[in-house]
Amino acid sequence: MKTGILALQGDVREHARALEAAGATPVEVRYPEQLRDVDALVLPGGESTTIGKLLDRFGLLEPLTERVRSGMPLYGTCAGLILMATDIRGPHDAPHRLGVLDMTVQRNAYGRQVDSFETDLDIRGLGDPFRAVFIRAPIVEEVGAGVEVLAEHDGRPVLVRRGSLLASTFHPEMTGDNRVHELFVDMARTP
Repeated sequence: MKTGILALQGDVREHARALEAAGATPVEVRYPEQLRDVDALVLPGGESTTIGKLLDRFGLLEPLTERVRSGMPLYGTCAGLILMATDIRGPHDAPHRLGVLDMTVQRNAYGRQVDSFETDLDIRGLGDPFRAVFIRAPIVEEVGAGVEVLAEHDGRPVLVRRGSLLASTFHPEMTGDNRVHELFVDMARTP
């Protein structure tokens, strides 16, 4: 299965490694014609405003939104989660976003870069705890009807799913544990 990674900014190599280990064929996506050739897509972490502007500048925002609304599986990590959210709470919006997952998020809610941390998460269906890396992570404040919470930290959702959409506030590509990417690849193979 050809799984794209939005390659405009962020952890592209790390996601490619994790997707390959999970049994997918990773493909870097920078242009609309490359988007047409993939079966699923990962929106990596980075800076959500910058990624959103680049999506718009490279002509990817509308075609990506259409593909996702038509059922293409999508996984967003950190900034990718922000770009998937329908609502942003707080002083800093992310104006160029997909708005495909019914949730309200607050950007950089855990603090600055120096406030980054790691913790073990119990993720539904994965068995052993998953070591999660949070870097300037957003907080999911609310999820809409039909959005399943797969993991929480301090009582807040950190991994959510609705249909073929998966989103995490943490960076599983940074750990060497590929189980979250395996979950996404399995979701993408089984509509």
